[in-house]
Amino acid sequence: MAKTRISISLDSAHAERIRAHAERAGMDVSAYLVNAATRQMAEVEAAEAQFARLDAVIAAAETGAAALPPLAEVVDGDLTEQERREVQEALGLIYGSDGPAARSGDAA
Repeated sequence: MAKTRISISLDSAHAERIRAHAERAGMDVSAYLVNAATRQMAEVEAAEAQFARLDAVIAAAETGAAALPPLAEVVDGDLTEQERREVQEALGLIYGSDGPAARSGDAA
């Protein structure tokens, strides 16, 4: 396979670290960098493949949400006591015991 030359620029400290790591790995700098880049690309591709279905679900949900009409603003007086407790419980799950509701003394 024909090889293509790629030039990179980096500061001398990074260059020396790369040379030292390549030497310890028994590789020349070029082979070491190709190996590192190839490994990084494989990791990214594996993660993308792992999460592709989830990413598609999220994208579909975002598209669907964008098409919805805006919600009417809800003020505290519009909520029943049960709904207020449910909101506080949900906020507790999100923020934990140190959340805004707990600090203000509003926790149920």
